[in-house]
Amino acid sequence: MEGGKREAPCLSLGEREESSPRALALSIHPSHSHSLASLIPTAGIKPTDVVLEIGPGTGNLTMKLLERAKKVVAVEVDPRMVLELRRRVQGTPHAANLTVVQGDAMKTAWPYFDLCVANIPYQISSPLTFKLLAHQPAARAAIIMYQHEFAMRLVAKAGESAYCRLAVNAQLLARITHLLKVGKNNFRPPPLVDSSVVRIEPRRPPPAVHFGEWDGMVRLAFGRKNRTLGALFRAGPALALLEANSAAAAAAAAAAAGGGAGGAGDGGHAGPTAAAAPPPPSLDAMAVEDGAACPMDFGDGDDGSGAPALPPLVLPGAGRTQKRGRASEGFKARVLAVLQASGLAEARAAKLGQDQFLGLLAAFNAGGIHFS
Repeated sequence: MEGGKREAPCLSLGEREESSPRALALSIHPSHSHSLASLIPTAGIKPTDVVLEIGPGTGNLTMKLLERAKKVVAVEVDPRMVLELRRRVQGTPHAANLTVVQGDAMKTAWPYFDLCVANIPYQISSPLTFKLLAHQPAARAAIIMYQHEFAMRLVAKAGESAYCRLAVNAQLLARITHLLKVGKNNFRPPPLVDSSVVRIEPRRPPPAVHFGEWDGMVRLAFGRKNRTLGALFRAGPALALLEANSAAAAAAAAAAAGGGAGGAGDGGHAGPTAAAAPPPPSLDAMAVEDGAACPMDFGDGDDGSGAPALPPLVLPGAGRTQKRGRASEGFKARVLAVLQASGLAEARAAKLGQDQFLGLLAAFNAGGIHFS
């Protein structure tokens, strides 16, 4: 599917227990349980695979997974569902191949797995997605049911109305495909929204990008995604933050090289070499810790995840320049020169693809301009 525009057939996914206390964890009507198997071929399960299932409920999908996989690790927060699942598999040939972990999937350490299958409360869609992308070693793929609107944002392409920071960040780290739509009438009780099943394939190896730099730039660019980049980067507070952060990056690079630290303003530009960005962080550094906001959860304030919008970006090393909300004229000229040279001064974030963002970040860094 290209950018989520083409709607897939409306199919049911699996059965959820009506008594489950999880918010927005819905139950599929029993009359549609025959189509449970429709998800299994999509997952591409091998006989040697370890499958992580998040939110197994009473185990309808779990039993199908056990027929194909070497092992299934099921993470379930509801103790009643845990007991039901263990009873269901007890005495069957698959009992030894199932490990049930009772706990919150966001707070539980995940074991090694080849594939992930998840039917999750929709309010944790964004943090769970990025915990998955941060997990090492990376899984081959994940099949996850999301709220339909959130799924469309995940798969959106440049120029589409749903294109946002969520899409740009997620697609940097994974190939994402919309598989099928799950109509709200398949659930009991019917929710107010439709759902969708999405396939996520982490890029292996992950892109050689310093994610702090990438995310800082993308977050700034999508602050007003339909404004030109030239207008966004002329804003005083944004320039002040960039100047302070570039000065800190230059100082850190100079200190690491054993030299003196120069500022990033008119009188202290350390130059592209001294201000070179540090090596890309590992994906382990992006993992969501207990109670922490996901570092990549930067939707437009309503990304379908149900999570509140994050506060404005705060960059380290901000001093008097940031407090005044003004950058030096020399630094402003450098930033605008990069935009002009790249041909993107009149471009809008909503229209830019991954390659254009990557090229712009490289140009900024080469000019001694840093976002983290």
